[in-house]
Amino acid sequence: MNIVSESLVKIFERDLQKLEDEIKLYPTDESLWTVRGNIKNAGGNLCLHLCGNLQYYIGSILGGTDYKRNRELEFSATGLTKAQLISEIQKTKKAVVVTLTRLDVFLMEREYPMQVFDYNMTTTFFMIHLAAHLNYHLGQINYLRRLL
Repeated sequence: MNIVSESLVKIFERDLQKLEDEIKLYPTDESLWTVRGNIKNAGGNLCLHLCGNLQYYIGSILGGTDYKRNRELEFSATGLTKAQLISEIQKTKKAVVVTLTRLDVFLMEREYPMQVFDYNMTTTFFMIHLAAHLNYHLGQINYLRRLL
């Protein structure tokens, strides 16, 4: 494992733990699914979206897990408990850490094996993007919780 992979593992572990802590701070299971005004995505849906995103792009595409993503369900599901979401976060953390720890050092410098955007990118670039995406939605989840 190279320094970039080691750094990414630490960042994903840290921020997925923050996601778990944030979900635990929601006052009730029901509050995870509350939306108000122009806010369209509940904290629970954003959590599912982050887990689906990372389990798919890191666990499945890079790690070869059998994870099947249902992006539509990430944004339409309701009623899961804190415990169920935390379980999903823990599965995500395991998939991310195991995959990034086992990756060939040279794979990080190569083109990501799937066309995600309208341009090519290295695996390292996409992993940095995924970490930023995690933090973007983590901030939203925190703000939504505090609005409640």
